[in-house]
Amino acid sequence: MRFVLGCGNFGGIGSAPAFFGKGETREQAFAVMDAAWTLGLRWFDTADAYGGGRSETWIGDWIAETGNRPQVTTKTFNPMAAGADRGLSRKRVLRQAASSLDRLGIERIDLYLTHEPDPRTPVAETHAVFEELVERRLIEAWGVSNVTAKDLREWLRHGTPALVQNSYSLLDRGDEREVIPLCAEHAIPYQAFSPLAGGWLTGKYRRDEKAPKGSRMTMRPEPYRHLETDAVYDGLEKLEQQAGARGVSAGGLALAWALGNASSVVVGPRRPEHLDAVRDALSLDLTAADRKNVGSLFR
Repeated sequence: MRFVLGCGNFGGIGSAPAFFGKGETREQAFAVMDAAWTLGLRWFDTADAYGGGRSETWIGDWIAETGNRPQVTTKTFNPMAAGADRGLSRKRVLRQAASSLDRLGIERIDLYLTHEPDPRTPVAETHAVFEELVERRLIEAWGVSNVTAKDLREWLRHGTPALVQNSYSLLDRGDEREVIPLCAEHAIPYQAFSPLAGGWLTGKYRRDEKAPKGSRMTMRPEPYRHLETDAVYDGLEKLEQQAGARGVSAGGLALAWALGNASSVVVGPRRPEHLDAVRDALSLDLTAADRKNVGSLFR
């Protein structure tokens, strides 16, 4: 299964302290995890700061209650509360890895990522503590997220990440210039998150209509304001038409397209029914010509 369950909305909206305690409830998170497991998703992605620790805690509770053991990616960098510390120093990474293991209730983190680059801590220091965690068998492997090509080249001076996880979608293709080719050159799996651009590629947002209540455009719109253009709305309408012709949802077609350049894709359903887009994507077998055609809709 090339799809990964993103758990960033469990108990919050990502790592933003202002939204800790919001997002999906524990009951809703369990329903999403149940549905994802039934569909065949065996890899869950979270971070220590998601929901101020709630995401990891609820994944741990779900593992304990169901006996199911997905592969788990978690990440560190962001503060766990408003005003708390952040970063990738040796002392903080050791502390945060221990706290993540405790919340998740597992003996070893399968994949531990830097959530963002830390300009205050030398990469050599973070790399050394990651290798120490591997040697101590507290993590299986390490990787990096939200990196530029320059960041990745610096990491490669010290070691090879097991994964690069960056934002990538039909509406966010900057990594095609350098990051994805660099990953291919060094045989590093490239994992895409936000493949639906915060819901934009599902058809949720329409020209001259108010955003649905509770959506990202009503709660945390700043990262997506640049998409409010006629060119984007034109592309979305064409995407919906192409998806309809294939008998799938716009989100399903967008996910299938993203798989063309990514080894795996993180999806963040807020309700079990949102996994229908994954089902649609799995039903598609896009050719290179299909991908080029779909990709041209937003160029």
